[in-house]
Amino acid sequence: MNIIEILKAILFGLVEGVTEWLPISSTGHMILLEQVCWFNNVSEAFREMFEVVIQLGAILAVVVIFWKKIWPLTRNKKSGKIGFSMPIIMLWVKIIIACIPAAIIGLAFDDKINELFYNPVCVAIALIVVGIAFILVESMRAGKKATIRSIYKLDYKTVVFIGIFQVIAAVFPGTSRSGATILGALMLGVSRKTAAEFTFFLAIPVMFGASLLKLVKLGFAFTGAEMAVLGIAMVVAFLVSLAIIKFLLGFIRKHSFKGFGWYRIVLGLIVLGAGFLIK
Repeated sequence: MNIIEILKAILFGLVEGVTEWLPISSTGHMILLEQVCWFNNVSEAFREMFEVVIQLGAILAVVVIFWKKIWPLTRNKKSGKIGFSMPIIMLWVKIIIACIPAAIIGLAFDDKINELFYNPVCVAIALIVVGIAFILVESMRAGKKATIRSIYKLDYKTVVFIGIFQVIAAVFPGTSRSGATILGALMLGVSRKTAAEFTFFLAIPVMFGASLLKLVKLGFAFTGAEMAVLGIAMVVAFLVSLAIIKFLLGFIRKHSFKGFGWYRIVLGLIVLGAGFLIK
């Protein structure tokens, strides 16, 4: 593997680490990046696997940063006995419930979704539509206090609706999984910080499940060079994600998501206007 292929792997990891958590669509950006930059001498099966499994690097960053909030086992310092945190267990129950709609759709229609919507035009339209939605929702909720300000206060009705919004992202690449779930949560009265955190946690079972499904479907018959490319990209995605997650949580304390909405609109228009990117 030459230096050019290594640099490409770093670039893909960088893009994944930045766009997985900002509500601007990691899948959309990866599809667009592939139009102008791809690896030499790799199979089509590797391409399909790479697009999904690279996200595991980003997911590991969530596990590291939020370990104390998501690990349900506790240890008594005096007795040494192992116990369970019921609030965290109930949080995981809600996470699983929110993931069920997208899991059903993904298992049933994965190939058809890829065939119909995995192209730059659909990505551009999704970028623009969700960008407009962010601007409208943030404008409507300006000055209003959020009714749910903690992930432990999320009720079952709210998480079911958030899960339904996640389905939109599962069907239309370019929507952004984080963008759809954050947008849905904001519409339901959830605070920006809580919406972002719950979105991060939702990504854990969703991305692990999607990666496992893709690997089972395609197998593990990839070359050493292909696996090296994936490994480099995942490590970079992990390191970049550590910084981006912390940045986003700090950013939304003082700012709304409108800026991301405008970014999505501009990027979508550029893609629609760039005929050489559209197959």
